[in-house]
Amino acid sequence: MRSLAQAITGLELPAVEKISEEQAEEPFQILIATLLSARTQDATTHAASTRLFRRARTPRSMAKLDVKEIEKLIYPVSFYRTKARHVKACCQMLIGPFGGRVPQTMEELMMLPGVGRKTANLVMILGFKSLQNICVDTHVHRISNRLGWVKTKLPEETEQALYRATDARWWPYINLYLVTWGQNVCRPIGPRCGDCVIAGDCPRMGVVKPRR
Repeated sequence: MRSLAQAITGLELPAVEKISEEQAEEPFQILIATLLSARTQDATTHAASTRLFRRARTPRSMAKLDVKEIEKLIYPVSFYRTKARHVKACCQMLIGPFGGRVPQTMEELMMLPGVGRKTANLVMILGFKSLQNICVDTHVHRISNRLGWVKTKLPEETEQALYRATDARWWPYINLYLVTWGQNVCRPIGPRCGDCVIAGDCPRMGVVKPRR
């Protein structure tokens, strides 16, 4: 993990990490950006989030937007129509039961429309500085298995396995490090094993043909 921390310096950060920095780690913006990021390239997520936040920055102002307007603002993120409905419903719920604030527990976050464990964990880590959460997306799931840290089939299984397999001091950083590394070096197809700083410690589980 220390080697990866040094190696990602200067690399392009994941979109939600960028938005977290730009929006002063505001939980609401992190929540919405993570909702938009599912199955969407980072550049598209960042551009869509920026357009949406330029139009509305709070749950109350965003809840006033028509779903069609949200669709236009976030297009072309994947499943933009579904995500637009989730954004609208999420904001309505925030200004209802939660008094306009993003809840600070996993259980409450996952009550929000469109919010699963990945989104809730990332909001806890980036928005509320939790030291007790691990956010697992496809990159974290893939690389954790490649490294032999876990042997799992689903991201939900990987999250629970990582709590057992890794030191708690690294939990808040696992997503940042592995996602950044996964986007730049340890790619799904043709990973650049020759450029990997931890190649000597990696069993390359499941890697068929690494790129030199």
